[in-house]
Amino acid sequence: MKASFFLTALLVGFSTTAQIIHKRKLSLLGSPFEVTVVANDTAQANEYEDIAVQEVKRIENLISDWIPTTPLSAINQNAGKQPVKVPLELIELIERSIKISKLTDGAFDISYASMDKIWKFDGSMKEMPSPEAIKKSVEKVGYQNIIIDKEKQTVFLKLEGMKLGMGGIGQGYIADKIKQLLIAKGCVAGLVNVSGDISTWGKQPNGEPWKVGIKNPMNKNKIFATFPLEDTAVETSGSYEKYVTFNGKRYSHIIDTRTGYPATGLISVSVFAKTTELADALATGVFVMGKEAGMNLINQLPGIGCIMVDDEGKIATSNNIDLKKYQNE
Repeated sequence: MKASFFLTALLVGFSTTAQIIHKRKLSLLGSPFEVTVVANDTAQANEYEDIAVQEVKRIENLISDWIPTTPLSAINQNAGKQPVKVPLELIELIERSIKISKLTDGAFDISYASMDKIWKFDGSMKEMPSPEAIKKSVEKVGYQNIIIDKEKQTVFLKLEGMKLGMGGIGQGYIADKIKQLLIAKGCVAGLVNVSGDISTWGKQPNGEPWKVGIKNPMNKNKIFATFPLEDTAVETSGSYEKYVTFNGKRYSHIIDTRTGYPATGLISVSVFAKTTELADALATGVFVMGKEAGMNLINQLPGIGCIMVDDEGKIATSNNIDLKKYQNE
């Protein structure tokens, strides 16, 4: 789950210079979408925002597994049958996804879409699925069965019924692509928020960096820390709204596709990185890995920061984040 309300972009008013801050809010990809730009006037701002919206739609028609005519859907439709020629842009995104799978020991895996959805988080579940059903639910999941032929520009899924889904990396990728495109079009500063995947560049007209407020899911009305974002990105994965409890144990809706069991122990994971794509994928992977293994991985990755909240409400941070510097009184 993208915890969009866990991260709050904080804008510090307008400047006395000619430049303005302009924001557009929409619902895209079935989720909240915001683009904030610094521009010379409203007309220029609208032009930048239109470009951003068109880029979302372009990428959606490349990587969506819900639209039956996309290249990704073609890969899924031909699983176990034949390789499918697709645009290089999609192949490279799949390749980077596989790298994150290897880095997280399979805790992040875009073939999660192959999973049988036996866990229900709408209040209808009265007992846990059987161990047999849980094991069977993930039989077709496994990034090792994604075969890429870069020369022929094809992707083949080995198992019939196997599926790829970009839910754990696609929105971050979109945020990065919008940032790159708007910079190329001359937009000197801005912030993109794709359902909680936040990417920034430049500064506000008053010289202030963009800022993001982080809330503790145990008290969602209160921001406990405010972080400046300077040409960087942040994403949060959380399970504090969708979960089930059996025998006093809390099971999140984020499933460990290696085992078929829901991830336990954490309520939210926020990851800071240079790209939103990387923050997006790592937040999902680290959430599944759990507090100790996840934080150990983050502390080995240069330039990556992390804040975790466990199911007791305790906050943990990576070695490179001094929370006291950013905490609100």
